[in-house]
Amino acid sequence: MGHGHGHPHGHDHPHDHGPAAGAALPAAFDTSVPDEALSPEQQSRRSLLRRAGLLGAGLAAGSVLGEVTGVTGGASAYAAPAAGTSVPASAGRRGKGFLWLSGDHHIHTQYSSDGKYRVVDQVRQGARNGLDWLVITDHGSAAHARIGVEKVNPDIRAARAAHEDTLVFQGLEWNIPAAEHGTVFVHPGSNEVAVLKQFETDYDGSVNNASDATPANEALAVSGLAFLADQVKRRKVKDALMLANHPARRGVDSPHEIRGWRDATGAGHQIAVGFEGAPGHQASGLPAPLGPGRARGIYDNSPSANSFAGYPLESYRTWGGFDWMTATVGGLWDSLLAEGKPWWITANSDSHQVYADTAVRGPGGDFNADGRYPDPVYGGQIDLTQGDFWPGQYSRTHVGADGFSYAAVMDGIRAGRVWVDHGQLISGLDVRVSGGSRWATLGGALHVKKGTRVTLTVDVALAGGPNWAGFTPSLARVDVIQGDVTGPVADRDAFTAPTARVVQSYEIGKSAGTVRLTYDLGRVDRPVYVRLRGTDGNRGAVGALGAAVDPAGPAIDVVGDADPWRDLWFYANPVWVLPS
Repeated sequence: MGHGHGHPHGHDHPHDHGPAAGAALPAAFDTSVPDEALSPEQQSRRSLLRRAGLLGAGLAAGSVLGEVTGVTGGASAYAAPAAGTSVPASAGRRGKGFLWLSGDHHIHTQYSSDGKYRVVDQVRQGARNGLDWLVITDHGSAAHARIGVEKVNPDIRAARAAHEDTLVFQGLEWNIPAAEHGTVFVHPGSNEVAVLKQFETDYDGSVNNASDATPANEALAVSGLAFLADQVKRRKVKDALMLANHPARRGVDSPHEIRGWRDATGAGHQIAVGFEGAPGHQASGLPAPLGPGRARGIYDNSPSANSFAGYPLESYRTWGGFDWMTATVGGLWDSLLAEGKPWWITANSDSHQVYADTAVRGPGGDFNADGRYPDPVYGGQIDLTQGDFWPGQYSRTHVGADGFSYAAVMDGIRAGRVWVDHGQLISGLDVRVSGGSRWATLGGALHVKKGTRVTLTVDVALAGGPNWAGFTPSLARVDVIQGDVTGPVADRDAFTAPTARVVQSYEIGKSAGTVRLTYDLGRVDRPVYVRLRGTDGNRGAVGALGAAVDPAGPAIDVVGDADPWRDLWFYANPVWVLPS
């Protein structure tokens, strides 16, 4: 796809969305439901929305946040766009806005060899922390493939019934052959267990002794993605997605492998759509003795025989809590975006064992025989050695969906309508690139005539109240990053984008309400993309590629002394501008 033309977004859907596609809003978001009619969990969620100013009418009148693309947390934002606008396919149904649903696609339970909690524990905590969707992703293993995939399903179905306002997907954490881990999940349905079980049995790197970095194992990973695409095509499941987890942690996800996953299904139903912009395990950086004293994300590794030799040593650490591939302006993520192909970022908890929790595994049981650990019990003391947060407690992935349904969340992720944040740094984000009476939002492509004047408009809803650490975060700065779309690379192991750089920074001079930022791209005569990040301003450093590229980016996290609450960022997926 030369120079970004024909920008694919994976919107081909060979299945219908089923009866859930038109599901009503969750009760906490529906202002016609009185407070006294809500359950305690729903009341908690409504109070979160209300404190952030995201309930009912939404934000300030006239703001884009209240018009087309809505605000986070599921606020009602379905008014028609302004007259004269033309909504691209990637911006949802014509004349309708998005419901921004917060979620977490990387969560472990007692069905993981290193997990502890019940499914309902994780779902209840996620709902309490304001999440709308969750993916249960227990580790791929021989025991999980043999027993766990099937045994966890009744627990997931029970959680769906008990928490009707929370979408609970079944997935697994795939040991990607020749590489790291990845979230794989499917649309709920009668075949969800059968498809996941066959996928894990036939294509999991651990189950198939295919972990080493060999061409045959790399090919097995691509075959696994093709298998999932085929299951969708055959209507075994309505949809399936893969997101690569903690991609730089061990250096084993080479650039050509990432490109291989992205391109695995060709022009068909795209399965691999992105990677974790920020890993879980964020509490691991809390300094001892009141914390684990490790590295954020447990990114404390060194190169091994299976690592890609081209990665620098600093890639094995997080930067402001984000993976090096995402945090480096002009780095690997930008090199993927410069090809003009979709590749999105997410954030999640990777929740296994929660910091300052009092639960321990129940006595007895045999994981290899049972496929699970006994239910957790009270352990009698607070555990300060664990490095995870509950789902939604710290990391959130916000998806612009065209309704409250499983299909809508998966469609929004595939389309790239996603922004992520740590510590509830902001409450809502609306991004619009406009020109020639047309506009596009996150993950979208604005097609204009060459020479059209193009403007980026960003509306930010600032933090509406205290986060789960007990303080209200303050957004200090927002950066606009821009790069040229130069088409497919000749070297599939390229991990730099020479034209990407910070083109504008905005100091935020207020602590509450909303902020509107505008950036003039000028008269665009070549394909480009823009993306955003923001910071609380507590820590920063010149970017890895120099001050001319990134004068004040995230700083490398110090192993053993990286309090995640003192270094908060948000990142948004890109918007392309494609003149012709």
